[in-house]
Amino acid sequence: MVATTIHLMRHGEVHNPDAVLYGRLPGYRLSERGLAMAHMVADHLAGSGAGARRDVVAVIASPLQRAQETAAPIAAAFDLEVRTDERIIEAGNHFEGKTFGVGDGSLRHPEHWPYLRNPFRPSWGEAYKEQVDRMLAAVESARELARGHEAVLVSHQLPVWVTRLALENRHLWHDPRKRQCSVASLTSLRYDGDTLVGVGYSEPAAVLLPGASTVAGA
Repeated sequence: MVATTIHLMRHGEVHNPDAVLYGRLPGYRLSERGLAMAHMVADHLAGSGAGARRDVVAVIASPLQRAQETAAPIAAAFDLEVRTDERIIEAGNHFEGKTFGVGDGSLRHPEHWPYLRNPFRPSWGEAYKEQVDRMLAAVESARELARGHEAVLVSHQLPVWVTRLALENRHLWHDPRKRQCSVASLTSLRYDGDTLVGVGYSEPAAVLLPGASTVAGA
């Protein structure tokens, strides 16, 4: 059987001084720490230091700036071009561009309350199942492209997390505070032929995590 690994990576920390839920808005770049995270993951995958060089033959990113910037040093480390796949973009969200909270955030305004009526879908944005479906379609395309090797897909927290939940046969609805998907983390899907045989999780840039910006759904 042919072993293939698809790494679902969350982008690095974003420059977001106003702490808004930026969603799919253009222009949100990586912070200096986010850039350092991207380079640290690139070094990790390329085997800098004591680690073994991974067999990465494709680097694919969401079209959003923060994902493209995260993917760039990884692609460079393997002498590859960054491919773009719209299917691994951030989830759509009604609260995009707004601060999200009860105090001075959008939740203080009654016109937003109907969007919170159904946390199981969720009613404030793109359905979890729709995110899973498009992410898994992108994973299948990446598996065909990198069959027998490895590929890195740079995406976003929520799409990566609900995809993992689906693959582990868990409920898609969840507490956002309990997502295991930090900035610059890798959720690694290991296949033997066409069969998923394992899901791993790692944080190659963990040393840079304390104090990192982690707005839910970023």
